[in-house]
Amino acid sequence: MQFKNLEEVQNSIQQEKKPHHGYMQLARQRQESLTKPSGSLGKLEDVAVFMAGWLQQEKPYLTNIKACIFAGNHGIVEQGVSCFPPEVTAQMVANFKSQGAAINQLCTLNDINLDVIPLQLERPVKDFTKTQAMSEGELIEAINMGAAQVDKAVNLYLPGEMGIGNTTSASAICYLLYGGQTHNWIGKGTGVNDEGLNCKSEVLAKAHNLHAQFCNQDPLKILQSVGGREIAAILGLIIAARHYSIPVLLDGFIVCAAAAIIHSINNDALSHCLAAHLSNEKPHIDLLKHIQQQPLLDLEMRLGEASGAAVACAIIKAALITHNNMATFAEAQVATKQGD
Repeated sequence: MQFKNLEEVQNSIQQEKKPHHGYMQLARQRQESLTKPSGSLGKLEDVAVFMAGWLQQEKPYLTNIKACIFAGNHGIVEQGVSCFPPEVTAQMVANFKSQGAAINQLCTLNDINLDVIPLQLERPVKDFTKTQAMSEGELIEAINMGAAQVDKAVNLYLPGEMGIGNTTSASAICYLLYGGQTHNWIGKGTGVNDEGLNCKSEVLAKAHNLHAQFCNQDPLKILQSVGGREIAAILGLIIAARHYSIPVLLDGFIVCAAAAIIHSINNDALSHCLAAHLSNEKPHIDLLKHIQQQPLLDLEMRLGEASGAAVACAIIKAALITHNNMATFAEAQVATKQGD
């Protein structure tokens, strides 16, 4: 799945795509027949029904889970918004590939295949306090890189990111999408102090002054103006996964900022997604409300690199193993609940 221009991207997001309600109904009926009180597994039951609808199976199985980490560099780091220099992005990519990062261990634990996709790290997107971060051509190229990763054989995608400065980019996206006060959309990111937070706030104000009129509330123009290649690639992956009815487990603040672009174009276009966790990055809680997602976990994580999604993958597996392998009342010869 590849796009020639932003109009094609927008059209794809606006296309209707729904889970298979027949399989969802079969899954609900199965839940009611299992040896447990109705609703006693709580959200695990809802997750099982969700997966049944998108994978189109009464008993959905996860045989191929894929985490994709997109890495990009940002010119905005020149403004002092990060504790780390931009060369850390490439160094962490090398760490991912040598199995040294948190995500590597979590993928091993949960049988998740991991791909790491660096996106022109030697050529950061431009400092968005001075000009647009990307040209339209660069944006399309990055979106297509994300979409190209999607394989119909995968059952569940976990998009992730690595990029020094990209929490500021995500904050700018949210500020231009939703407005409010700059300080409501900034967080510590890599661990900046109060001075760093003030710097981020000033950067968002400059971005709004420079780009708001050009963007004119157009989400894709906002992404072009203040986004990054890795954020655009995540957007491309989410769109392509939806095209093939593949569920997506959203990681933290930066991944959800990419999802927010999609949601702002079509409020139903994230119906194949589940929010993995509530990040400790302060604005994430408000962003989840905007994109109408309830997080599965709250572990005060803010690492990125799909780590929260990888942890939450165990919840998906718990939902499916109970749904698929529990005995029914009839199979176990257990008496069902009597009428009141």
